[in-house]
Amino acid sequence: MIVKSYTLADRMVWDEFIAKSKNATFLFYRAYMDYHANRFQDHSLLIYDDKDHLLAVMPAHVEDKKLISHGGLTYGGVISDATMTTPLMLEIFDALLAYARAHNVATILYKTIPSIYCRIPAEEDRYALFRCDARLVRRDVLSVVDQSQRLEYQERRARKIKQARNAQLKVSESRDFTVFWPVLEKNLLQRFGVRPVHSLQEITLLSQRFPDNIRLHLCGDDQDILAGVVVYVTPQVVHVQYISASEDGKFFGALDLIFAELMEVVYAHHGYFDFGISTEQNGRHLNVGLIEQKEGFGARAIVHDHYEVSVI
Repeated sequence: MIVKSYTLADRMVWDEFIAKSKNATFLFYRAYMDYHANRFQDHSLLIYDDKDHLLAVMPAHVEDKKLISHGGLTYGGVISDATMTTPLMLEIFDALLAYARAHNVATILYKTIPSIYCRIPAEEDRYALFRCDARLVRRDVLSVVDQSQRLEYQERRARKIKQARNAQLKVSESRDFTVFWPVLEKNLLQRFGVRPVHSLQEITLLSQRFPDNIRLHLCGDDQDILAGVVVYVTPQVVHVQYISASEDGKFFGALDLIFAELMEVVYAHHGYFDFGISTEQNGRHLNVGLIEQKEGFGARAIVHDHYEVSVI
């Protein structure tokens, strides 16, 4: 088995493999990964068998003798296609560990891919992690709605949805992120003292590269935009990437109306609606107020695990 580091010459091979994989999303295409190439020292890997057949890839970067599931991605790990088996994954992990030792890597920090994002079962890596004594170092809680059996909205959420509709608010889709980003940036700075992970220029660029996957939904009246939601759309999952509302938007329930419209109409035929995490401090702290809001829409918990593998 041969493990090699990614180079620009591998771009087409990489993207072709991502397209046929069983557990990748559009985030793993190089057009997405490389938009922030200046922030990370990319050290993604391609794993071949002895006949030069590509078995798997692993998005990653290196930092201080650590091989890290790519820091620019929410989830990661070994990406494979439907031919992957559990014995083969064990061999791949043996090869990854051997590669890491040969390249002076002391630790592998490994992000798993939540099961809802996989086209078919793809947890062979969980078993391989167990076999090499990986240590669970972070566990986040995703709040997810199973669209095939949605639970009823909490009374408070239903009341806010009704209030928004009575106020004649409307939900629409836009390609113009400039109307939403100032509201988002202001709210994030006031509430958390942070800025969005993506700048306005970056999210605009990425939405142009992936127009079917990165979508902006707004809610307002004839005069103002009161709230907005950016979603990442994958075949199985609609993931809420950014949300924000003005003070009037919060009062009238603009976000509640957006979520109701997205789940009931726009993305009704997608398998899952993922509100994202409500955990902080590597999963040790649960933001109860935040998760209660998400669970008010009928979302329930799926965990997302991060592991540390000692190489030496």
